[in-house]
Amino acid sequence: MKPLAFILLLLTVPIQAQKLAVLRYGGGGDWYSNPTALPNLARFCNEELGTNIDQNPAEVQPSSLDLFDYPYVHMTGHGNVFFTAEDSENLRNYLLSGGFLHIDDNYGMDTYLRKELDKLFPNKELIELGIDHPIFSSYYPFPNGLPKIHEHDGGRPQALGMVHEGRLVLLYTFESDLGDGWENPEIHNDPPEVRLKALRMGANIIKYAFEF
Repeated sequence: MKPLAFILLLLTVPIQAQKLAVLRYGGGGDWYSNPTALPNLARFCNEELGTNIDQNPAEVQPSSLDLFDYPYVHMTGHGNVFFTAEDSENLRNYLLSGGFLHIDDNYGMDTYLRKELDKLFPNKELIELGIDHPIFSSYYPFPNGLPKIHEHDGGRPQALGMVHEGRLVLLYTFESDLGDGWENPEIHNDPPEVRLKALRMGANIIKYAFEF
């Protein structure tokens, strides 16, 4: 469960002001990819889960204190990622105080990302989440775990995470490409059933981030 301090912070924010945020990281990678993904996910959650999320996500830098305003921060891209020491310290404090970071590999960021995660949590390892983890059943059931949305290298989808005091604080979705499935349908021409799987899994992640 979230630490009391973070819960109290959220309670001071009006429901209508709840926002998701995109992490504007350094290193030259395209942090801004999938621009329609979070607006569509917010809309889906509002319609299906009864949330009240602003459909215009914020942009936040990892070193900014504004990070603490958002219960869910999304990170994606295809290329290089770099965290300064200040970035890592602020992100770590955000996560340990109740925040949630969802990293969705948009294909190509994995090699760069993993070395930066070592900076973020030098004493933690990414672990693969079992299919019994509550993120796969927080609203919609995913009995087989993370769905495959886009095919790249033929690898199986993996939900990897870092846990602090029993709470998942960082989720890394790899070989799935959920964000592409959240985008407007004409961008990737995914079948409706594939987009629905992606949006439902995204809704589960949002629900977990907001409540746990």
